[in-house]
Amino acid sequence: MQTKGNLYIIAAASGTGKTSLACALEQTVSDIKVSISHTTRPIRPREVPNQSYFFVNEEEFMRLVKEHAFLEYAQVFNHFYGTSKAFVDEQLNQGKDVILDIDWQGALQVKRIYPQSVSIFLLPPSQEELRLRLKRRKRDSAKTIAQRLSLANGEIMHCCEFDYIVINDKFEEALKDLQTIFLANRLRKERQLIKYDELLKVLISH
Repeated sequence: MQTKGNLYIIAAASGTGKTSLACALEQTVSDIKVSISHTTRPIRPREVPNQSYFFVNEEEFMRLVKEHAFLEYAQVFNHFYGTSKAFVDEQLNQGKDVILDIDWQGALQVKRIYPQSVSIFLLPPSQEELRLRLKRRKRDSAKTIAQRLSLANGEIMHCCEFDYIVINDKFEEALKDLQTIFLANRLRKERQLIKYDELLKVLISH
């Protein structure tokens, strides 16, 4: 019997590496889908519409808000981001585990709707390393980097509200930690009893 997928929330301060790790999980573990968010920010080089994000204007975004189409949404640096409930439910019903790459506030909103979801907070190995990673991205101005670092302290304070904490020092080690969480959760009694219902009936009857 096919079990419904589970929802995973990965949150972190900007520059910690959550997006890269989420994509690596999708590529290395079967039946994982990274949720595609709606955003009002401009498309960046190498991003693909409807794959990287669903790019919409602010009017369209606000229409979706009024229709309660989002599990959560937030304004970050003058742009809006939102997680489509319909998209997430469609993937879960297909038996796929879904990863939400969102901030801690969105994570708490989603936890209220999906209390069975698994939340993971990524931490950088140090403040200095976080600063270097933001600079190496060559995506933000010095002013924006300073703003992100200032916000990071407040974001990291909320890591204790998550189910798991993973340190992203060496990428491969952090990826292995995340893979362990996903694979172990699939072996939980509640999921296995549903998945192997027919097998258990046969085993018990003999």
